Amino acid sequence: MSKQATIQTSSNERIFDVIIYIIASIIIIAVLYPLIFIVSASFSDPTKVLNGEVWLLPKGLTLDAYTNILHNEKIWLGYRNTIFYTVVGTVINIIMTVLAAYPLSRPDLPGRNVIMVFITLTMFFSGGLIPTYLLVKNLGMVDTMWALIIPGAIATYNLIVMRTYFQSSIPWELQEAAHMDGCSNWRLLVSIILPLSKPILAVMVLFYAVGHWNSFFNALIYIRNENLHPLQLVLREILLISQSDAVDGSLGLEDKILLAESIKYAVIIVSSLPVLLMYPFVQRHFVKGVMIGSIKG
Repeated sequence: MSKQATIQTSSNERIFDVIIYIIASIIIIAVLYPLIFIVSASFSDPTKVLNGEVWLLPKGLTLDAYTNILHNEKIWLGYRNTIFYTVVGTVINIIMTVLAAYPLSRPDLPGRNVIMVFITLTMFFSGGLIPTYLLVKNLGMVDTMWALIIPGAIATYNLIVMRTYFQSSIPWELQEAAHMDGCSNWRLLVSIILPLSKPILAVMVLFYAVGHWNSFFNALIYIRNENLHPLQLVLREILLISQSDAVDGSLGLEDKILLAESIKYAVIIVSSLPVLLMYPFVQRHFVKGVMIGSIKG
């Protein structure tokens, strides 16, 4: 290749890099700005938020919205319930998904492809809300914590991703060698497969945990006891009550409208903060697990 052609190629690469950086910067701004605005608005004077004076940094710093929310005893009860649902539910999800995905990844399992066809069909066809509710009711799980955990014990998409990871990232020859050394299937799974599957396990923990943390619809359908309400349902009720109070014709209407505006943003922060704090601890494994588990195979 001539010197001129090399210079031309290098110039084209620099132009391409500049374009990529510009596009990436626009995407980052588009993603981060709403988050920054919500944080700023939750700490700002609601009058300034409604007047459009808050763009980036808080104005008229105030903690009234957070004080109003965090002094509510239902918030702490909701946190306790959601932490329990998230921890117990995620543990059950991981155990069930591993126990289903690993056998289906083994080439010596008879009929595994047929089984996978039936499992995949559940991604596109389901019984619907009413049959599912009747099933949960007949199992005696309505108004219990298990109604939020057992029906979603395995997510089909996560099962397929984990099965693909086992197939593509853990050599079958390694498993055969372990069997020849007298390793049982359980010992193989616990001592060899799972230690080699930390990236995909981290991905599954994040997927399932975020799903449990953000879930409110199942609680809205199955839970009547307020002592069992998860955080998201408690925050929803607080937000609805604050908005209904704001349109009430009683004294202090303007103050109620302003407080409702602040609560709207503070609720988002209160419900999202734990998940945002959890992500950095699994980020290293998360990227690797998603790429391998979803692309290979």
